[in-house]
Amino acid sequence: MKKLIALLLVSLGLVGAAQASSGGIEWSKFPKEKMSDMAALQSGAKLFVNYCLNCHSAAYMRYNRMRDLGLTEAEIKNNLLFAAEKVGETMKVSLDPKDAKAWFGANPPDLSVIARSRADGAKGSGADYLYTYMRSFYRDDTRPTGWNNLAFPGVAMPHVMWELQGQRVAKFEQFADPHDHSKTEHVFTGKYEQLTPGKLTERQYDEAIADLVAYLQWMGEPAQAQRFQLGVIVLIFLGFLTVFAWRLNASYWKDVK
Repeated sequence: MKKLIALLLVSLGLVGAAQASSGGIEWSKFPKEKMSDMAALQSGAKLFVNYCLNCHSAAYMRYNRMRDLGLTEAEIKNNLLFAAEKVGETMKVSLDPKDAKAWFGANPPDLSVIARSRADGAKGSGADYLYTYMRSFYRDDTRPTGWNNLAFPGVAMPHVMWELQGQRVAKFEQFADPHDHSKTEHVFTGKYEQLTPGKLTERQYDEAIADLVAYLQWMGEPAQAQRFQLGVIVLIFLGFLTVFAWRLNASYWKDVK
């Protein structure tokens, strides 16, 4: 029965969330100021198209919606339109689901609302998870892809951005299991050993990942900034209306004792 439940969870894409929540590291805080930085969002869109859209789709997002990021249709078509012919098409991929399942064990999930779906009230937002996840890959020769992840132990996804970050291994310490002295526990020390350098420095890579996560967060709700602005306007209007109604009420009842 447990095996059957596990298989069902895998088919629904829920095992990833469960394992991510039980990962041995705390989630890093995503720099929220990136959400108001158009240059960062444009950079994130470029990274998404070049590194994520090869396997993951974003079937609920159209290319031309990126005009809200300050891009023209010509810029979108010339620089970001690799998997479609028209800017009005959705961000789908040509990867066959059967091939994906054979290669990775499961079909890569759609990323349209991934930032919203990965939120955990106890550990942080979905953006916090993604920001941690994309910075927690390390070499692990015991895994089929040669990669593992501290935020998502046993992940099937390889480190697609390893050329930017370089190759590194996580450092673990062994401790005896207090409940079973015949077993040992591997605890992450918080340090990595760099094996090969990447194209970016550590700081530059973190900035790039923050840009990518900002785009993923934006993609989950492109109208979020406008919604916040409208909310502020409505609250200001309600404030003025409250003062006006209070003074009008006082004027109506001033002669009543």
